[in-house]
Amino acid sequence: MSSSLIGKPAPIISLPNIRGGQYELPLGHKPIALFFFPKAGTSGCTTEVCSFRDAQKENVTFQRYPDLEIVGVSADPVAKGLSFADQHNLPFPLLSDEKGSARKAYGVEKSLFGLADGRETFFIDRRGIVKGTHRGLVNAKAHVQFIEQMLKEAGEETQ
Repeated sequence: MSSSLIGKPAPIISLPNIRGGQYELPLGHKPIALFFFPKAGTSGCTTEVCSFRDAQKENVTFQRYPDLEIVGVSADPVAKGLSFADQHNLPFPLLSDEKGSARKAYGVEKSLFGLADGRETFFIDRRGIVKGTHRGLVNAKAHVQFIEQMLKEAGEETQ
């Protein structure tokens, strides 16, 4: 789905990291897969975070980009996010956006007629530019496939 951010500098966000401290996106330094998910502990969100975890370890395209920064964002409180991350051995940062400031900055819309937070993934290139976005609540694995495709396209651009 189209986003008004594509081709523009990614918004700067600073949010509580579930592992402690504030986290700021490393814009302009490395490619970033920034994914917003509705709620820790639900089946779709578990599928999504575990798919990103597994892709980072096992997917050939992801392995070609060892500096790819994968970052998850939800409205969950830090304690709930930490429990979720520990339960699933997540090697990447999860951020707590309880006030919704990052969702607002990235234009992430509600789903299910406004009843649930939406699921949306952004690919940000090494220059800090939003190159693409994928929105969809139901097929959580499609977000990992979207990042894989964006990495392939980024590789073709540098050749």
